[in-house]
Amino acid sequence: MGKCIDLSEFDKGQIVMARRLGQSISKTAALVGCSRSAVVSIYQKWSKEGTVVNWRQGHGRPRLIDARWERRLGRVVRSNRRATVAQIAQEVGSDRKASDYTEHRSCVWGYIAADQSGCPC
Repeated sequence: MGKCIDLSEFDKGQIVMARRLGQSISKTAALVGCSRSAVVSIYQKWSKEGTVVNWRQGHGRPRLIDARWERRLGRVVRSNRRATVAQIAQEVGSDRKASDYTEHRSCVWGYIAADQSGCPC
């Protein structure tokens, strides 16, 4: 049949129910309108994991600076707007090793989000 778009959750549920009711793989594929291999893989996933829902995993590199640290950074920047990035990093003090660029970017966005007036850096 060739490749096509992903099956909806409803179609996946139809595949599981048809197979549980004893339908053949070919008849199930014709019912849903997908390939036989798709029927096999979806039913195998359901029987192994108990669900056919695709939970999207997080992607990319984990963030060095979390929301809590950004709030703390914002407080330090607002208290001393003339401080350099190195001074701010020293004042915040963290066991994480974020680059100066990352800290500067977080300072800028924290400042802009805090009062919408501009950038101190």
